[in-house]
This record gives sequence, structure tokens and C-alpha cells, in this order.
Amino acid sequence: MKKKFLFAALIFMFTSAVLSAFGGRDKEAPVVQVTGIVRLVGTALFPELVITGNGHVWHVSSDEKDKLMDMQYSTVTVEAVETVTELHFANGQPAGIRRELRNIRIKTGD
Repeated sequence: MKKKFLFAALIFMFTSAVLSAFGGRDKEAPVVQVTGIVRLVGTALFPELVITGNGHVWHVSSDEKDKLMDMQYSTVTVEAVETVTELHFANGQPAGIRRELRNIRIKTGD
């Protein structure tokens, strides 16, 4: 009796681990093409590089700043992975949307 129970418990634990691994996959973030003006915003202590265009502002990931830093105030077209985060105030009211770009590839006129 104990062997049957132990075998059933092992099967249950194995299938639970396998099923949770498949169910835990995140959706891949979409790759977008963005055209806009590269600007440096923020303060001296917390500067941020953004691309402004089409009524949106995309924040450039801190890892990607070096790629676009020399292109400030020029219009660029990039392909990147976009992460959209909904922001909320402390009282729960919506505060807007933050769009962040990472894995940036600069598109050329070719």
C-alpha cells in the first residue's frame, strides 16, 4: 500500500512540475518600428534618453543609451522590443503609460 501511495505521489509531483513549467511562460514583447526625435530629458542626476514621435514618448533602456546618445536632436527610425507599463499614483488612480525600448537596432536608409 505504501509503495502505491509513494509511486502516485511521485507521479503527481513530476506532472505538477512539468505543467507549471509550461504554464509559466511569458508572452514575448512585440518588436516595433519607431520614428522620432532623440532627446535627453530629466535632471542632471537622472538623465533619460527618449524618442518622441507620433504623439508618444518611448524611453530608451539604460543599457541602450550609448547607441543613440550621439544622435540627439536628430530624427531616427529604430526597431526595438517595446515594453509597456501602466503607471498608477499611490491612491490607485491611473498615471499614464510608460513605453520602454530595448534591443534597439537603428534602421538606415538602405
